[in-house]
Amino acid sequence: MSKPIEAVMIGAGNRGYHAYGPYALQHPDEIRFTAIVEPHDERRRRFAQAHDVPPERQFRTWEELYARGRIAGALVNCTLDRMHLDSTLPALELGYDVLLEKPMSNTLAGNVKLVQTAEKQGRLLMICHVLRYTAFFSTLHDIIASGRLGRIITVEHRENVVYWHMAHSFVRGNWRSSEHESPMILAKCCHDLDILYWNLGPVARLNSFGSLIHYRPESAPPGAKERCLDGCPLADDCPWYAPRLYLRDDSYTGWPISVISEDHSLEARRRALETGPYGRCVYHCDNDVVDHQTVNMEFESGATGVLFMHGHSHEENRTMRYDGTRATLRGRFGYGHGDTIEIHDHLTGQVEQIDIGAGASGHGGGDEGIMAAFVQALRNPDGAMTTARQSLESHLMAFAAEEARVDGSIIRMDDYRRRVERR
Repeated sequence: MSKPIEAVMIGAGNRGYHAYGPYALQHPDEIRFTAIVEPHDERRRRFAQAHDVPPERQFRTWEELYARGRIAGALVNCTLDRMHLDSTLPALELGYDVLLEKPMSNTLAGNVKLVQTAEKQGRLLMICHVLRYTAFFSTLHDIIASGRLGRIITVEHRENVVYWHMAHSFVRGNWRSSEHESPMILAKCCHDLDILYWNLGPVARLNSFGSLIHYRPESAPPGAKERCLDGCPLADDCPWYAPRLYLRDDSYTGWPISVISEDHSLEARRRALETGPYGRCVYHCDNDVVDHQTVNMEFESGATGVLFMHGHSHEENRTMRYDGTRATLRGRFGYGHGDTIEIHDHLTGQVEQIDIGAGASGHGGGDEGIMAAFVQALRNPDGAMTTARQSLESHLMAFAAEEARVDGSIIRMDDYRRRVERR
């Protein structure tokens, strides 16, 4: 039996500690985290204790790590979007194989530079497009590839972001500003664009529409306070009232409650809402990302598709419809909760329903799936499901969509790809 792969974790927050770190604990024969980089003392201590990382391999910054040269074979990068480029380039140049949280970078140039660097250095760079590794989307892909639907003519894919997730991440939270992190179409939908590319191939041209309508000062009801705990008179009628979301009476302290304070006690969470970003009124934040956007696509195959993204859903899920010449497919992906695929056959009129079981990890099993695939690719690089170059395509689609949304253009993707590669 081969030895487990030794790896470094950069970033021990929600994704590093809760999503990918547990895989090493559950599969110690496959991969071990032998070093941790995390500026937050408590998060660093917590990860080091869980993975038995010695003090000399605990670092506050990636600069401290890289000053030691290459101390492991692989690296998992779970930093914030804006940190991905600066924290990953040195790793690739030192010879690390890297699993990088999506999106690759919050800038167009950064995405292209990462892919070009990985190719130049001959290193494995895998992006955490975890939906590919779920039972739902792998089943969907196999159905389409089998030809059972016939030739795909049109597709509707919806990313339905539940109202409180929108407020948590894209109004109050880290991804509220396209200047500091990423445009929402990239941060939230590079998964969806990757799935569309995986199933339908390259896009020939696209345009996009969208804006920020609701979560802005002009939409605030009369009397709304700057912070929810400032005695807001609208608390009983506001779906986004922070104490209702974060100061629950039950014992649950998982995501997103776990994000607002390292101390999960009720008193600590209340203090966090009094002073931190998550206690702000959703109408009085410094957010600028859209709360709804559509991307209209014509694929090189001739098929057309529309991606809908919005932050006003009653529940968190993705829904989709593929209409082919022989059958129509309707799907619902709710992260392992009620995941179903229906196939309506044109010839017989029969309807087949396929129920997809819940995954064993987050994102409907995708978090565990991507780690398993990363380990497999480290042992056999030619067996990787996706290359960095393939993962780049969804990022280019997202940036092209944002450019089209802002200036109202129709973008031809062949020209766009050539332009950004030269740049």
